[in-house]
Amino acid sequence: MYYKGAYHLFYQYNPYEAVWGNIVWAHSISYDLVNWVHLDHAINPTDPFDINGCWSGSTTILPGEKPAILYTGADTNNHQVQNLAVPKNLSDPLLREWVKSAYNPLLSPLDGIDPNFFRDPTTAWQGPDKIWRVIVGSQINGHGTAILYKSEDFVKWTRSENPLHSSNKTNMWECPDFYPVDTSMTGRGTKHVLKASFNDRDYYIMGDYDPRTDRYVVETDFMDTALKLRYDYGKFYASKTFYDSAKRRRVLWGWIQESDSKSDDIKKGWSGLQSIPRTILLGKSERQLIQWPIEEIKQLRTKEANIHDIELKGGNVLEVVGITASQADVEVSFDLPSLNEAESMDQSSVDPQLLCSQKQAHVKGIVGPFGLLVLGSKDLTEQTAIFFRILKTHGKYVVLMCSDQSRSSLREEVDKTTYGAFVDVDPQSETISLRSLIDHSIVESFGGEGVTCITARVYPKLAVDKGTHLYAFNNGTQSVKISRLSAWSMKQAQILPIQKRRRPLFN
Repeated sequence: MYYKGAYHLFYQYNPYEAVWGNIVWAHSISYDLVNWVHLDHAINPTDPFDINGCWSGSTTILPGEKPAILYTGADTNNHQVQNLAVPKNLSDPLLREWVKSAYNPLLSPLDGIDPNFFRDPTTAWQGPDKIWRVIVGSQINGHGTAILYKSEDFVKWTRSENPLHSSNKTNMWECPDFYPVDTSMTGRGTKHVLKASFNDRDYYIMGDYDPRTDRYVVETDFMDTALKLRYDYGKFYASKTFYDSAKRRRVLWGWIQESDSKSDDIKKGWSGLQSIPRTILLGKSERQLIQWPIEEIKQLRTKEANIHDIELKGGNVLEVVGITASQADVEVSFDLPSLNEAESMDQSSVDPQLLCSQKQAHVKGIVGPFGLLVLGSKDLTEQTAIFFRILKTHGKYVVLMCSDQSRSSLREEVDKTTYGAFVDVDPQSETISLRSLIDHSIVESFGGEGVTCITARVYPKLAVDKGTHLYAFNNGTQSVKISRLSAWSMKQAQILPIQKRRRPLFN
């Protein structure tokens, strides 16, 4: 949340070891969403209603600039209940201490709600009647459900007769999120996004919400068509947005899990991390959202390398030199000046991830694969390929974006799943762009100016630190043009415990 000049990040954390368990609400603050200071834990599992874990939830700013936390507790019976915590001292700008409500638990799994499927309250909102609404993720009769509750005082909550939404094509909805996106560019008012986390992926739908009746009418429901909208088509789960009132933007965080083993996590002493914060907007087509790294991340850029107007012939690999390739921000734009043929796409194979798995970076095509080879060793024995391939179906060109981890590491035991998704751009009239943020074992990629996003975890043995290289490549028979490539070394952000802070927190 953003509160009185500072950003607060609360996150699920095990203070004892790098495995799941003993979950507390850890707490860090920042003034730019890049450099962070760790504070003491905000909520600890010390009471009967959360003794087995303080699980996910959300913050809400109440009238009078009063923050409140709604969170899921695992009680003495390991049943999931919803609890409230508020700051102990509102005059403390860091909000270092939080107290739990004497009324906890506020919400319990009653009236047919399975106590094992009742968690993750979202940020609450007020309707025109000034009554608060909140949704809680659930599974009822095997169907994913966002249960809707209402309250006048944020303490006594009543379950609505109907859920905000449910789906008979999904199971348990974790970490639901519900928020408006502006369609003012087209004069159609506001759409509402409902995100649900299931099957280890973050899916979203859009529709019209009537705040007077709480009726939510969606355009296309979860899993209804081949266009299954996701925030990110790679390693990205249990995300949450918040509204940044200072900069009037919505910011998205996502949990990036590991792809190695539990023993690896214990050895390195940490497991999982948050993505680079992303701004989130409605795309021009109004059919999907677009995401982009927050502007503040540019403050970490240092040395720069640039390439302009270079033809990349089929089979060519071009190294980008002059930067630190293990920690980099890369933006590249490709043009296809003579697009007149492409591989046919079999209509029976419309799963983009399957297509990318079948047509990895080493598989030659006509137009593509072309893109970037990141976290590569000198001889490219190790490489992670983020690339595009142009396909044709029903007389129309389509753009496939892939993140190919099959050669990312000499280690055999790590997950090397290949990810893929289509990008809603017209390759005949539009430049095909790619931005990749590279950070040792994490690659976050944004295709088509953020229309399609793919995050990967990789664990190279050779391509580490100074042994890491960055390349642009084209493995198609047709040439492509790099109209612009800019790459920057990225310095490390500061993450400090509060006692080691070098300057006052408030001037």
